[in-house]
Amino acid sequence: MADLINLTIDGIPVAVPRGMVIVDAAKKIDNDIPVFCYHPKLKPVGMCRMCLVDVGTPKIDPATKQVVRTEDGKPVIAWMPKLQTACTTPVSEGMAVRTNTKQVLDARNNVLEFLLTSHPLDCPICDKGGECPLQNLTLAHGPGLSRFEYEAKQHNAKHVPLGDLIFLDRERCIQCSRCIRFQDDVADDHVLQFHDRGRHMEIVTFSDPPFDSYFGGNTTDICPVGALTTADFRFKARPWELDSTPSVCTHCPVGCNISLNTRLETRTGGHEIKRVMPRQNEQVNEIWTCDKGRFVHHFTRAEDRLTHPLVRDARGKLVESTWEAALQLVADKARGARVSGVIGDRIANEDAHLFGSLFSDVLKDGAVAMSPAIPAAYADIARAYGVGKDTDFKQLGKGDTILVVNGDLEESAPVWFLRLRQAVVDRGAKLVIAHDRSSKMHRYASRIVTYELGMAAHWASEQTTELSAELKSARNVLIVFGDEKLSAEGARSLARSLANILIESGHAGKANSGLLPLYPHANTQGVFDMLPATTVTTGKVDVAWLVGVGNAADVPQADFTVVQELFLTDIANNADVVLPALSFAERDGSFTSGDRRVQRFYRALPGLGQGKPDWWIIQEVAKRLGATWQYHGTSEVFAQMAQHNPYYAGLSYETLSQAEPQWPPVGRADLYYGGTAYDNSGGIGSRYAAPAEQSGFNSSLEPVVAPPVDMEALQHLPHTLYQDGELIRRSKVLSGHVRAQRKEAETA
Repeated sequence: MADLINLTIDGIPVAVPRGMVIVDAAKKIDNDIPVFCYHPKLKPVGMCRMCLVDVGTPKIDPATKQVVRTEDGKPVIAWMPKLQTACTTPVSEGMAVRTNTKQVLDARNNVLEFLLTSHPLDCPICDKGGECPLQNLTLAHGPGLSRFEYEAKQHNAKHVPLGDLIFLDRERCIQCSRCIRFQDDVADDHVLQFHDRGRHMEIVTFSDPPFDSYFGGNTTDICPVGALTTADFRFKARPWELDSTPSVCTHCPVGCNISLNTRLETRTGGHEIKRVMPRQNEQVNEIWTCDKGRFVHHFTRAEDRLTHPLVRDARGKLVESTWEAALQLVADKARGARVSGVIGDRIANEDAHLFGSLFSDVLKDGAVAMSPAIPAAYADIARAYGVGKDTDFKQLGKGDTILVVNGDLEESAPVWFLRLRQAVVDRGAKLVIAHDRSSKMHRYASRIVTYELGMAAHWASEQTTELSAELKSARNVLIVFGDEKLSAEGARSLARSLANILIESGHAGKANSGLLPLYPHANTQGVFDMLPATTVTTGKVDVAWLVGVGNAADVPQADFTVVQELFLTDIANNADVVLPALSFAERDGSFTSGDRRVQRFYRALPGLGQGKPDWWIIQEVAKRLGATWQYHGTSEVFAQMAQHNPYYAGLSYETLSQAEPQWPPVGRADLYYGGTAYDNSGGIGSRYAAPAEQSGFNSSLEPVVAPPVDMEALQHLPHTLYQDGELIRRSKVLSGHVRAQRKEAETA
């Protein structure tokens, strides 16, 4: 049980953990002390003085060293002669705090008046209007009139690019340093700093390229004024015009919780995503999201989205067709044929479940597999020996070991990078890295092991016994691994060796221990979980049915090809039937993250054109092949899936939708405290247990013999966050980053 400290705030008793500051203690009883520079995720600095309060402690008799008490036994409080900053003052036993005395209220008024002497009066055109802490606190605590003339204010250029993604309005900045401290303390990207002094002090960037960070958008969320804005949202909408829908990011294995802010556009007559904001889930992404998750949403309304079914005519051209004609053609071609199905790992669980059921229950001569193929080679091992059901990265610290093998955390799973970095830097976990190249995570490692290019599996198989002995004394062992420069066989060999290390060191099946795979997308594990244990039929087949497949190497040879896609990709352009699917923003569904947390996402946009969800397309073909399926929505598909898939037993949309109070409380009315991250009303999801957590499961896997190095696999470029792809390609704000990263990767 935590060491609790008892104090009173405005006469109300409260018990909070030792070390907590007064601002947070007041939050426990819904007493909102106004702040600007303080943020619950950053180290306190006491710069803005907005949180000044009256503080007293029990008076101590110097002779007896005992607390002086009144006649009725209450402690005598010795009030400090000056107000104290509530954001930097830790609680102490018997402390008394007053937050609404005249002295406190006058101090708040004075601080706000001082801030407004240099702040422009441009609220009607400011992107922060409607969710601006300075605006709200001024109305609540500030002066009604200013004693300063407008001409006396500090005037600067109002549109200063800190980079191509984030813009600074220097007049609005109140020098709270939240942006600088986030980049320094959380992201470890030292790209922002103060320049000059006094009223001329301003934020500058000194990295090359400017503001070189994957987490720039988070600084706009925590900025308490409209000083920082994104290229994506600047002057595009007002907050009160936006509808907010809970969703899940699709771009990496973390499964960050996000909110899609949408609006009906009078210009186009359609609904659009205007911005993507973080949604608080302390078990997943806390309140952060990387810039890829924030800025790639433009593909949902790209001009080249598929909006009608396409069928290849007698002249060999793809022409528009009706749904009925296209579906019947697919069914006719698949009936009695050898069918090879491939489904991509961005596709929702519900779609993958029906696709798997189609091949196991309806098609008699076919097989189905996941794309990309390499993660499919080891996903069963990652699932069996994955992190424990109750794993919480916030609990990792002193005595724990994090082993990162053959992967770049920041490039593959940026928010896991933030969270595991803090486990090492802030809480003392030991970090060991084994890789053939350097990464940002190397900065924090206590030991670094290098091996030859493509030799990760060989290194792990040779080090199994040695590492197992070393890790036995650790409290917890988390092994993060990737499949860079490995063939499918090599990646499976690596996963088996790492699983043996967990087993032999005694950490398999424990909470806060296990394997953490750096999968390529949001639902790699989920899609694998849904498919029957079969492989794609070898040789040429009659029909290839591809659902969201982006890797041409995973496309089987076939006489007839069906593609379900968002765009007319190179693969789709060579198909015989192309069926328009809906994006994640246009339908409901669920994803299973790399750490096996199952999470819901919700429909935020109407479907584009005649596009349909993948599960509907699959069901309609199955019905034409004789299936009696009658699913009316994804909730029914998920319920059926949970009945037949043992890993998902007991889960439902209701359980995934359950939310619970989280600390710190952000996304509430007091935006000055946690920024504009959204409260979690869509559910925090549920992680299913790894088989290794079952009693008697953990026996060592057969000794691993690493395969010969696949020289062709060595030609694969290292994974980068902004690597080229169909979705990121359609985001104008990130297009320059895609080209830059491609060039860097080619020279790596």
